[in-house]
Amino acid sequence: MTNIKCDICFRSCTVAEGRTGFCNARANIDGVNTPLSYGRFLSISLDLIEKKPLFYYKPGTSVLSFGTFGCNLTCQFCQNHTLARAKANDYKSEYISPELAVRLAKKYEEMSNIGIAFTYNEPMINFEYIRDTGKLLKENGMDLVLVTNGSINEKYLKGLLPYVDAFNIDLKTFSEEKYRYLGGDLKTVQNAIRLASTSSHVEITTLIVPGISDDKQEFRAEVDFLAEIDPDIPLHITRYFPNYKYNKPPTDIGLMEEFRQIALEKLNRVILGNV
Repeated sequence: MTNIKCDICFRSCTVAEGRTGFCNARANIDGVNTPLSYGRFLSISLDLIEKKPLFYYKPGTSVLSFGTFGCNLTCQFCQNHTLARAKANDYKSEYISPELAVRLAKKYEEMSNIGIAFTYNEPMINFEYIRDTGKLLKENGMDLVLVTNGSINEKYLKGLLPYVDAFNIDLKTFSEEKYRYLGGDLKTVQNAIRLASTSSHVEITTLIVPGISDDKQEFRAEVDFLAEIDPDIPLHITRYFPNYKYNKPPTDIGLMEEFRQIALEKLNRVILGNV
């Protein structure tokens, strides 16, 4: 029996033969780091691009959106926990090859579809499928969009950047300690934002969760970080509502407006969401 080390993300899981890593989407099969979620989809929908949310990338268009199972974080307030915490056999999935996915995307071009978005769960843990589909989308003149927590190691992100046209990256908080509480790593996400911004359109979403991301001083540091990259980077400040295992009251609307004003001191494009 041979253990393997998965290096897709910061967790660097050691995975025994026949077992999965923390994300539930990658397994050690005969000593090979295998993406169980490759082509196995639980959710497919034609969404408005603004729903991703991407407000400044081809507004008014649609994008064919695919979701599978698994995630490498443990957010207690997760809005998509049924997919994010699912395992390979929890639900019946439909296999769609990269070739078929692109054909489906082309079919919806007449409905203003610009390409494919990987979303709903964490897409980066399905790195190989994104890469393979991205190559085909480029050959067909269509776009690739990723809605991600940005928790991917640099070499894999660099492997995807030639194919990705637009990102929405969740920047969940600006505290290392609170990121660890969510099972994540702030520096990894910061690096992903910097790298993605060098070659793709990037928008950022921060959900203002009581006790997690509602500290004004930490939020000012986040705004400073984003402004240093590009003051035109769009920031979606989104209202939290109780979900999954987190039951604190919804974010105060007055606080949301305060955060918007703080962001507007240094950022040019700030959007309030879920208000």
